[in-house]
Amino acid sequence: MEKIRVLIIDDIGETRENLRKLLSFEPDVEVVGAAGSGPTGIELAKEFEPHVVLMDINMPEMDGITATGKLLEQVPTAEVVMLSVQGETDYLRRAMLAGARDYLTKPASADELVNTIRRVYELAKSQADSRRAAVRRAGAAERTRKRERGREGDLVVVFSPKGGTGCTTLASNLSLALQERSVSERDVALLDGNLQFGDVGVMLDLRPDRSVADLTERIDELDGDLLSTVMSTHGSGVRVLLAPPRPEAAESLLARQSPEGSSPMATILGMLRKAYDVIVADTWSWIDDLTLMLFDAASLIVLVVTPDIPAVKSARLFLELASKLDYPMENIFLVVNGADRRGGLQSSQIEKAMMPIAAEIPFDERAALGAANRGVPLIERERNRPISESIVHLADVIYERLSEVDEEQRAQASSQEARGVGGTGLLRLKEAFSRR
Repeated sequence: MEKIRVLIIDDIGETRENLRKLLSFEPDVEVVGAAGSGPTGIELAKEFEPHVVLMDINMPEMDGITATGKLLEQVPTAEVVMLSVQGETDYLRRAMLAGARDYLTKPASADELVNTIRRVYELAKSQADSRRAAVRRAGAAERTRKRERGREGDLVVVFSPKGGTGCTTLASNLSLALQERSVSERDVALLDGNLQFGDVGVMLDLRPDRSVADLTERIDELDGDLLSTVMSTHGSGVRVLLAPPRPEAAESLLARQSPEGSSPMATILGMLRKAYDVIVADTWSWIDDLTLMLFDAASLIVLVVTPDIPAVKSARLFLELASKLDYPMENIFLVVNGADRRGGLQSSQIEKAMMPIAAEIPFDERAALGAANRGVPLIERERNRPISESIVHLADVIYERLSEVDEEQRAQASSQEARGVGGTGLLRLKEAFSRR
């Protein structure tokens, strides 16, 4: 069961401690922090992202009504319950106008307080589910229109220019989270783009008896039915195109040319985009013709970094390259993996050096290693842990962004020609770096 994360903001230390002790007896409630002032409470809310905030209305530095408005501007997912010794209608009205969900007069009984927290949490959860359902319906309608016009599916590329940042874990779990938001059983596909040493099959506990290498000799007759025969099906419903079981098999995919003159991987990617609404592609950590082909076709690029200087340095170089190649910056989502790792860079430092962060994945080595070793994705095995919740949140952000892409952008993305292997992509790379 997911615990309700509660933040207490009250200028009286004894009140904060009493509320903390009272809530400690509730198995479904967790007090994640306590603050003695509005400004401190806002900073804690940004850090812990509580479900419910218990806010005192009378505080000297910043009153609770002002603090509520500022807090909800920066943490809109929080719900505020106002606590006050004053029960006048004017205070209640002002609190509600500031965005508070409920209002309790001190001293509130234990049952009244706990029931209010649970009621506010359930209401917010229900409304969030309704919003997600509306996004799914809008996305489904758009995808239906897209299919009718012969438009191709959206490609989400997960990439990091530095190895060991967790791209495969993120791509695998992200595909499952996106599948949950889809309305049909075969909306989402996962492509293991690390052709030599791909680990998607290990992460999802899938047998490597069928892979993308099986399409090499039949690339000239590739269609949706043939593609389907070599794709594996995960229990979540996600269809997975695995990397070759042996590194040397990747060479034929990158060197062999189809009758049309494009690389086999370009042909395969084109067929994937015709067959599926959303394709998540895991990639290796260097830029070559294959990764450039994926970037060119991508609707979104998820750029993964860990909170350390080498990873941030490499990611900054990639952003410079992306700018030279005219990739829209609004379609590059920066994700910090291991965001609260001890001794790591602060999020504010990373944003200052690069760009706004779209999502932060908390450091949870035990859960991540356990999921990898068992071949069970985090969002299935550890659904209620913060690391899983953050990935689900990222899927929501991506799904909404894909639904917002306008017709002109989709048409432009669909009309881009994938670059085949044979020097074209690398030549573009050299030309991009040569421009000053």
